[in-house]
Amino acid sequence: MAAFDTPIEDAGDTLSGPLRSPRQMLAAQEYDSHASIHDDATAQKLGFKGGTIEGPTHFSQFAPLCVTAWGVQWLESGCLSAHYRNPCFEGERVRAFIAKPAPGATHAAIWMQREDGVEILKGTASLGPDHPPTALDQRLAELRPLEQRVILRDVEVGVRSPRLTVRMDPDQHMGALYPFSLNDKLKVITENSPWYSASGAAESPWKQPIIPLEMISVLLNHPTWPVPIPVKGPVVGLFADQEIRLLHGPLFVGEPYEIDREVVALSGSKRTESMWVRTRVYRPGKDEVIATMLLNSAYLKESYAGYAAEAAAGLPALR
Repeated sequence: MAAFDTPIEDAGDTLSGPLRSPRQMLAAQEYDSHASIHDDATAQKLGFKGGTIEGPTHFSQFAPLCVTAWGVQWLESGCLSAHYRNPCFEGERVRAFIAKPAPGATHAAIWMQREDGVEILKGTASLGPDHPPTALDQRLAELRPLEQRVILRDVEVGVRSPRLTVRMDPDQHMGALYPFSLNDKLKVITENSPWYSASGAAESPWKQPIIPLEMISVLLNHPTWPVPIPVKGPVVGLFADQEIRLLHGPLFVGEPYEIDREVVALSGSKRTESMWVRTRVYRPGKDEVIATMLLNSAYLKESYAGYAAEAAAGLPALR
């Protein structure tokens, strides 16, 4: 039994999947007791036409391309590293592309386009530990320090959480941040696999269901920090960059894992202040890192009511 039955178009130098319409499942999302960028009314106040589809939803469309390029081993030690360029909304159709890697190559460019040609994301896919820097390795190396900090005034690079226990069962509701279960997702996921559920997992190399790459983001993001990171708010954020890397995967449905998180960088743009967090995944009681996620959460300055006054006052950070 194959991992995917997605039709793949081979254009010689690229592989691409079909146009898909990803589903918006976060309209009811809440964090810090308020609605998110995925809520239509909140998004429209900030100039978007509606609630945006969360970026890692698009990762599923790349999985069949990467398995075509590198085989099933990509599900054990693969990586997607992406900069989100433009939002995608319910009803829009998008297509995933990968530059076909040369024989023996373990690194390739990826991108996604909306049906009208607008670029939704770009980045890299890779296999195993030995490859050139990923898209986000490069972005981190080129970041400029966040010169004026308002929303992130009291956040310090290097803050690291203690370990947290996480797991994802098939019908487990993933909380206010992710108000759905894995089984709910599998009903609408753009690229399903028999290996994602118990009924088909017996035919997989691991004989147990694996967590889809986009749901690894849910698994690693849903628990709150034991000591909250002092992001000033209420404020609305969005995912601007994200990398999910499997080192000794896959991650399995129903398996307990431990994670910790570390703030590794702060950056900004004209509209945002950004906090980059690296999450590491471990087997319980072990020190070997088996997967990582790097996430840039970009907070919209205009969504924080006190931004202009605090920026003008130039208040010092708390210590």
